[in-house]
Amino acid sequence: MASARPGLITLLTDFGYRDAYVGVMKGVILGRNPWVQLVDLSHEVPPQDIVFGALVLQSAWRYFPPGTIHLAVVDPGVGSRRRLLAAAVGEHFLVGPDNGLFSLIFAEEPPQTLVSLENPRFFLPQVSATFHGRDILAPAAAHLSLGVPLPEFGPELSEPVRLDLPAPQFTESAVTGQVIATDHFGNLITNISFGQLQAWRQGRATCLRVGDRPIPHWAATYSDVPPGALLALAGSHGYLEIACREGNAALVLGAGKGTPVRLVASDGPETLGECRP
Repeated sequence: MASARPGLITLLTDFGYRDAYVGVMKGVILGRNPWVQLVDLSHEVPPQDIVFGALVLQSAWRYFPPGTIHLAVVDPGVGSRRRLLAAAVGEHFLVGPDNGLFSLIFAEEPPQTLVSLENPRFFLPQVSATFHGRDILAPAAAHLSLGVPLPEFGPELSEPVRLDLPAPQFTESAVTGQVIATDHFGNLITNISFGQLQAWRQGRATCLRVGDRPIPHWAATYSDVPPGALLALAGSHGYLEIACREGNAALVLGAGKGTPVRLVASDGPETLGECRP
């Protein structure tokens, strides 16, 4: 029996809670390390939505203590030739499919060690074609929590898959981007970095449209505008976010992934100016 080693593993999936998938993965992990602490990051990632999963991971991973293992399974390519990986990033570890799910983290902090999960010694004896989260990823995360060094899991992986996220376009007078995700509250997360946006604005008034609808307010918090009002603000993930106070911006605007977002600057104080047709 392995010696007691508490450790901490977070779990992120698109499995939901209706089926037993999440519970079975936890059972596999606890069967190998009954002392490990398991934290559910989210199991409500929209099915097969790798971008949304990547955003959740990027917004959360740094808030956990050193040594945390982040196990993520949003894997529409399960059973195909796509690879599975484990990585050391900063003082954390990542385990999951090599499909871009970790690429936003890798863009912030390149991995020190990155391997392909290929050693069957750390799999379940029977590996199905449709549930690698249970049969490969969960046992790998459990063994990692017990101190197995990354190189024992498989060969070095040099070129992980990167998300093909659309990049916003900045010109002197305008910024063009798009919605890349919608959260539980109906807030629209765009691909426009709020830090870059503020540097571009330079205190100028700005007309902001989502699709063909103008957004009337910049705000620091949701409560800065009246109930039902549409607003733009810096989301906790660091991107420009469009929200509706005490409402659902996605429903109000009829917007979702891919909806265009455009800002046009003009002279004046740092506010949202009038949007003309």
